[in-house]
Amino acid sequence: MLHGIGYKSFNLLFDIGEIKDVGEMPDVYYLYQIMKPNRRKFLGTAAALAAGTVAAKAMPFTSMENKYPVVHHVFFWLKNPDSKEDKDALIAGLKKLKKIETVKALHVGVVASTEKRDVVDTSWSVSELMLFSDLKGQEVYQTHPLHLEFIKICSPLWEKVVVYDVIEV
Repeated sequence: MLHGIGYKSFNLLFDIGEIKDVGEMPDVYYLYQIMKPNRRKFLGTAAALAAGTVAAKAMPFTSMENKYPVVHHVFFWLKNPDSKEDKDALIAGLKKLKKIETVKALHVGVVASTEKRDVVDTSWSVSELMLFSDLKGQEVYQTHPLHLEFIKICSPLWEKVVVYDVIEV
């Protein structure tokens, strides 16, 4: 509503000349100009949004990508995949690994309910993704007492483990 009349009514009255002086209603006129639909404004807005998107993509991505170039991604297949207790125990064990000082970020997850596609493997039960500042940090993690304790306690829960270690290029 614009000063008690709807936008369409204001638009119609302004366009047919019934509202000639908007001096007493500058806020309404401003809103009218912003809201008034036309192709030029739409194209200008779309172009500005597109330019902003391109500029944002051109900016350096400075979060995890540059700080933590080493990725340790592990997939676990449980012996008893339907056991909530086993899954919860594995997840709890994995989350304790965040206490290792060289682990800069940790993400523990389960299979997402995304669309079914041939290229998506949903056969695993739990995933762990860790980020490290360097290869030395990943090496420290491998021999850390918390990691070794995790293996001792949780390895009876899984039947298969696949590890992907990646470094940024």
